[in-house]
Amino acid sequence: MTTTALAPDRVRDLVARVTGDEKHDPSAHSTLDVVRVLYDRVLHVDPDRPDDPDRDRFVLSKGHGPASTYAVLAARGFFPAAWLDDVASWSSRLGHHPDRTLVPGIEIGSGSLGHGLPLAVGMAIGLRGRSPARVVVLVGDAELDEGSNAEAIQVAGRFGLANLTCVVVDNHSDGYGWPGGIAARFAVEGWTTTDVDNRSDDRLAAALNRRDADRPTAVVVDTTRGSEVVA
Repeated sequence: MTTTALAPDRVRDLVARVTGDEKHDPSAHSTLDVVRVLYDRVLHVDPDRPDDPDRDRFVLSKGHGPASTYAVLAARGFFPAAWLDDVASWSSRLGHHPDRTLVPGIEIGSGSLGHGLPLAVGMAIGLRGRSPARVVVLVGDAELDEGSNAEAIQVAGRFGLANLTCVVVDNHSDGYGWPGGIAARFAVEGWTTTDVDNRSDDRLAAALNRRDADRPTAVVVDTTRGSEVVA
């Protein structure tokens, strides 16, 4: 876990250095507070040992908006901040979709929505009983329309994956919705659920640190309340 706080202004300044994919700016900014708090107060990771087998895994399923994750990883020291100045250039390691083989701290290559949660379930199953590591996957609300996520939610609940947390960034971009809300979709499959917004780092950190002894955890973050950017 980090020992130096990630100042919000510092991280926003780093995000601003990422240009060339402005159409996905809202997607990136809607995840900024969540990713910053995760790396500041929740995840046990070490930029000097990015491949530590007992590290916590952060899976960015919402990979079409990686700028915020890049900025937080740079702020934590996983790679130089100068990398942010030429994202997606011919020689850059940072693409408009993240590549786990090129970017320290990135766990999966993502961008095709609906893949992150199933992959995170597989990671959690593989780590259970072998490592204290937890797996935290970030998905968007509209992404949950993908059938692969429905199956992953069911499997995780049946397996009682206590080392798995799914963070749903709810910016109300889904066109269908779910009876009772997003959290209810997870709860009916045996998940522990929490609803929170991103107006308070303390409340957000408390929700993200919550774990159940024998069930996976879902944290639904409403990013449309108190946010500078709504997407």
